[in-house]
Amino acid sequence: MLLQAAQLTKRYGHFTALSDVSFTIRPGEVLGLIGPNGSGKTTLFEILGGVLPADSGRVLANGRAITAVERAAAIFYLPDGVAPWPAQTLRWALEFAGGFFGDPSLIDQLVDELDLGPLLDSRIGTLSKGQRKRALLAIGLLTPQPVLLADEPFDGLDLRQSRDVARTIRSHAAASRTMLLSIHQINDAARVCDRFVLLSGGRVRGEGTLEELGEVAAAHGAATSDLEEVFLALT
Repeated sequence: MLLQAAQLTKRYGHFTALSDVSFTIRPGEVLGLIGPNGSGKTTLFEILGGVLPADSGRVLANGRAITAVERAAAIFYLPDGVAPWPAQTLRWALEFAGGFFGDPSLIDQLVDELDLGPLLDSRIGTLSKGQRKRALLAIGLLTPQPVLLADEPFDGLDLRQSRDVARTIRSHAAASRTMLLSIHQINDAARVCDRFVLLSGGRVRGEGTLEELGEVAAAHGAATSDLEEVFLALT
Protein backbone atom coordinates (compact mmCIF):
# COMPACT_ATOMS: atom_id res chain seq x y z
CA MET A 1 0.00 0.00 0.00
CA LEU A 2 1.38 3.37 -1.03
CA LEU A 3 0.43 6.09 1.47
CA GLN A 4 0.71 9.80 0.84
CA ALA A 5 0.46 12.86 3.02
CA ALA A 6 -0.99 15.56 0.77
CA GLN A 7 -0.66 19.22 1.84
CA LEU A 8 -1.33 18.59 5.52
CA THR A 9 -1.63 21.83 7.47
CA LYS A 10 -2.25 22.38 11.19
CA ARG A 11 -2.60 25.74 12.95
CA TYR A 12 -2.95 26.71 16.60
CA GLY A 13 -4.27 30.24 16.54
CA HIS A 14 -1.65 32.35 14.78
CA PHE A 15 0.98 29.60 15.02
CA THR A 16 1.29 27.20 12.07
CA ALA A 17 2.64 23.86 13.31
CA LEU A 18 2.52 22.22 9.87
CA SER A 19 2.33 23.93 6.48
CA ASP A 20 1.44 22.03 3.29
CA VAL A 21 3.32 18.88 4.34
CA SER A 22 3.44 16.32 1.52
CA PHE A 23 5.46 13.11 1.12
CA THR A 24 5.03 9.41 0.29
CA ILE A 25 5.38 6.24 2.35
CA ARG A 26 6.40 3.29 0.18
CA PRO A 27 5.51 -0.32 0.98
CA GLY A 28 8.11 -2.21 3.01
CA GLU A 29 10.43 0.74 3.62
CA VAL A 30 11.81 2.34 6.75
CA LEU A 31 11.13 6.05 6.31
CA GLY A 32 12.75 8.45 8.75
CA LEU A 33 11.02 11.71 9.67
CA ILE A 34 13.99 13.85 10.67
CA GLY A 35 13.83 17.15 12.47
CA PRO A 36 14.74 18.96 15.68
CA ASN A 37 12.43 19.22 18.65
CA GLY A 38 9.61 21.60 17.78
CA SER A 39 9.77 20.93 14.05
CA GLY A 40 6.24 19.45 13.95
CA LYS A 41 7.10 15.73 13.95
CA THR A 42 4.70 14.72 16.73
CA THR A 43 1.89 16.88 15.32
CA LEU A 44 2.34 15.20 11.96
CA PHE A 45 2.32 11.73 13.54
CA GLU A 46 -0.85 12.53 15.48
CA ILE A 47 -2.56 13.59 12.25
CA LEU A 48 -1.40 10.51 10.35
CA GLY A 49 -2.41 8.30 13.27
CA GLY A 50 -5.89 9.80 13.42
CA VAL A 51 -5.45 11.34 16.87
CA LEU A 52 -5.51 14.96 15.68
CA PRO A 53 -7.50 16.44 12.79
CA ALA A 54 -5.68 18.43 10.13
CA ASP A 55 -7.00 21.87 9.25
CA SER A 56 -6.49 21.02 5.59
CA GLY A 57 -4.92 18.35 3.44
CA ARG A 58 -5.56 14.64 3.08
CA VAL A 59 -4.07 11.21 3.70
CA LEU A 60 -4.18 9.05 0.56
CA ALA A 61 -3.84 5.32 0.00
CA ASN A 62 -2.93 4.33 -3.55
CA GLY A 63 -4.00 7.80 -4.68
CA ARG A 64 -7.40 7.80 -2.95
CA ALA A 65 -8.38 9.73 0.19
CA ILE A 66 -9.05 7.27 2.99
CA THR A 67 -11.65 7.37 5.72
CA ALA A 68 -10.88 7.29 9.45
CA VAL A 69 -11.86 3.62 9.58
CA GLU A 70 -9.59 2.77 6.65
CA ARG A 71 -6.75 4.73 8.25
CA ALA A 72 -7.13 2.82 11.51
CA ALA A 73 -6.90 -0.43 9.57
CA ALA A 74 -3.78 0.73 7.72
CA ILE A 75 -1.77 2.60 10.37
CA PHE A 76 -0.83 1.87 13.99
CA TYR A 77 0.54 4.87 15.88
CA LEU A 78 3.00 4.33 18.73
CA PRO A 79 3.31 7.66 20.58
CA ASP A 80 6.31 8.84 22.56
CA GLY A 81 6.11 8.90 26.34
CA VAL A 82 3.13 6.59 26.91
CA ALA A 83 2.95 3.80 29.50
CA PRO A 84 -0.16 1.68 28.85
CA TRP A 85 -1.41 -0.68 31.58
CA PRO A 86 1.14 0.64 34.12
CA ALA A 87 0.02 -1.80 36.84
CA GLN A 88 0.36 -4.85 34.57
CA THR A 89 3.52 -6.81 33.86
CA LEU A 90 5.20 -6.72 30.48
CA ARG A 91 4.45 -10.42 30.11
CA TRP A 92 0.72 -9.70 30.51
CA ALA A 93 0.86 -6.81 28.05
CA LEU A 94 2.62 -8.85 25.36
CA GLU A 95 0.26 -11.79 25.80
CA PHE A 96 -2.75 -9.47 25.72
CA ALA A 97 -1.54 -7.68 22.60
CA GLY A 98 -0.59 -10.92 20.90
CA GLY A 99 -3.92 -12.54 21.74
CA PHE A 100 -5.99 -9.47 20.88
CA PHE A 101 -4.32 -8.90 17.53
CA GLY A 102 -4.16 -12.58 16.72
CA ASP A 103 -0.43 -13.34 16.33
CA PRO A 104 1.00 -14.50 19.69
CA SER A 105 3.63 -16.54 17.82
CA LEU A 106 5.71 -13.38 17.46
CA ILE A 107 6.05 -12.79 21.20
CA ASP A 108 9.02 -15.07 21.86
CA GLN A 109 10.82 -13.71 18.78
CA LEU A 110 10.35 -10.10 19.90
CA VAL A 111 11.39 -10.86 23.47
CA ASP A 112 14.62 -12.31 22.12
CA GLU A 113 15.24 -9.57 19.54
CA LEU A 114 14.71 -6.73 22.00
CA ASP A 115 16.24 -8.43 25.07
CA LEU A 116 13.01 -8.20 27.04
CA GLY A 117 13.37 -11.48 28.96
CA PRO A 118 14.63 -9.88 32.20
CA LEU A 119 11.71 -7.41 32.11
CA LEU A 120 8.80 -9.79 31.57
CA ASP A 121 7.69 -9.84 35.20
CA SER A 122 8.21 -6.10 35.75
CA ARG A 123 5.23 -3.79 35.87
CA ILE A 124 5.15 -1.43 32.90
CA GLY A 125 4.83 1.59 35.17
CA THR A 126 8.18 0.75 36.80
CA LEU A 127 10.19 0.47 33.56
CA SER A 128 12.84 3.04 32.72
CA LYS A 129 12.45 5.16 29.61
CA GLY A 130 14.69 2.94 27.50
CA GLN A 131 13.07 -0.25 28.80
CA ARG A 132 9.61 1.13 28.07
CA LYS A 133 10.66 2.12 24.54
CA ARG A 134 11.71 -1.46 23.76
CA ALA A 135 8.58 -2.88 25.40
CA LEU A 136 6.27 -0.58 23.44
CA LEU A 137 8.05 -1.32 20.18
CA ALA A 138 7.40 -5.02 20.80
CA ILE A 139 3.71 -4.27 21.38
CA GLY A 140 3.60 -2.16 18.21
CA LEU A 141 5.20 -4.93 16.18
CA LEU A 142 2.48 -7.33 17.35
CA THR A 143 -0.20 -5.22 15.68
CA PRO A 144 -1.54 -6.21 12.24
CA GLN A 145 -1.62 -2.83 10.50
CA PRO A 146 0.77 -2.72 7.52
CA VAL A 147 2.21 0.68 8.56
CA LEU A 148 3.72 1.34 11.98
CA LEU A 149 4.38 4.92 13.11
CA ALA A 150 6.88 5.03 15.97
CA ASP A 151 7.61 8.38 17.60
CA GLU A 152 11.24 8.58 18.80
CA PRO A 153 11.86 4.80 19.11
CA PHE A 154 15.56 5.34 19.98
CA ASP A 155 15.03 7.89 22.74
CA GLY A 156 16.52 6.73 26.05
CA LEU A 157 18.44 3.78 24.56
CA ASP A 158 22.14 3.07 25.00
CA LEU A 159 24.39 2.10 22.10
CA ARG A 160 23.75 -1.66 22.35
CA GLN A 161 20.00 -1.21 22.72
CA SER A 162 19.90 1.20 19.76
CA ARG A 163 21.69 -1.40 17.66
CA ASP A 164 19.22 -4.12 18.70
CA VAL A 165 16.22 -1.89 17.99
CA ALA A 166 17.62 -0.89 14.59
CA ARG A 167 18.23 -4.55 13.70
CA THR A 168 14.70 -5.48 14.79
CA ILE A 169 13.11 -2.68 12.77
CA ARG A 170 15.11 -3.65 9.68
CA SER A 171 14.15 -7.34 9.99
CA HIS A 172 10.44 -6.59 10.29
CA ALA A 173 10.58 -4.17 7.38
CA ALA A 174 12.20 -6.94 5.34
CA ALA A 175 9.15 -9.05 6.18
CA SER A 176 6.93 -6.40 4.49
CA ARG A 177 6.10 -4.19 7.48
CA THR A 178 6.33 -0.51 6.58
CA MET A 179 7.89 1.75 9.21
CA LEU A 180 7.69 5.51 9.62
CA LEU A 181 10.01 6.63 12.41
CA SER A 182 10.19 10.08 13.98
CA ILE A 183 13.84 10.62 14.92
CA HIS A 184 15.78 13.65 16.12
CA GLN A 185 19.11 11.84 16.51
CA ILE A 186 20.47 11.85 12.98
CA ASN A 187 23.01 9.06 13.58
CA ASP A 188 20.18 6.70 14.53
CA ALA A 189 18.27 7.68 11.40
CA ALA A 190 21.25 7.13 9.09
CA ARG A 191 21.75 3.62 10.50
CA VAL A 192 18.22 2.31 10.04
CA CYS A 193 16.29 4.26 7.39
CA ASP A 194 15.95 3.69 3.65
CA ARG A 195 14.68 7.19 2.90
CA PHE A 196 14.19 10.42 4.80
CA VAL A 197 11.73 13.28 5.10
CA LEU A 198 13.44 16.40 6.44
CA LEU A 199 11.10 18.57 8.51
CA SER A 200 11.94 22.00 9.85
CA GLY A 201 9.65 24.79 10.98
CA GLY A 202 6.60 22.70 10.08
CA ARG A 203 7.64 22.36 6.43
CA VAL A 204 9.17 19.55 4.40
CA ARG A 205 12.66 20.63 3.33
CA GLY A 206 13.57 17.46 1.46
CA GLU A 207 12.54 13.88 0.77
CA GLY A 208 14.54 10.97 -0.61
CA THR A 209 17.47 8.64 -0.05
CA LEU A 210 20.69 9.99 1.38
CA GLU A 211 22.16 10.02 -2.12
CA GLU A 212 19.17 11.92 -3.52
CA LEU A 213 19.22 14.45 -0.69
CA GLY A 214 22.96 14.82 -1.10
CA GLU A 215 22.43 15.82 -4.72
CA VAL A 216 19.93 18.48 -3.65
CA ALA A 217 22.33 19.70 -0.96
CA ALA A 218 25.10 19.89 -3.57
CA ALA A 219 22.90 22.24 -5.59
CA HIS A 220 22.91 24.47 -2.49
CA GLY A 221 26.70 24.38 -2.39
CA ALA A 222 27.13 21.65 0.23
CA ALA A 223 28.99 18.73 -1.33
CA THR A 224 28.57 16.06 1.35
CA SER A 225 27.20 12.56 1.86
CA ASP A 226 26.79 12.99 5.62
CA LEU A 227 23.12 13.07 6.67
CA GLU A 228 23.70 15.65 9.37
CA GLU A 229 25.43 18.02 6.96
CA VAL A 230 22.75 17.41 4.32
CA PHE A 231 20.04 18.27 6.84
CA LEU A 232 21.83 21.47 7.86
CA ALA A 233 22.31 22.45 4.21
CA LEU A 234 18.64 21.98 3.37
CA THR A 235 17.15 23.55 6.46
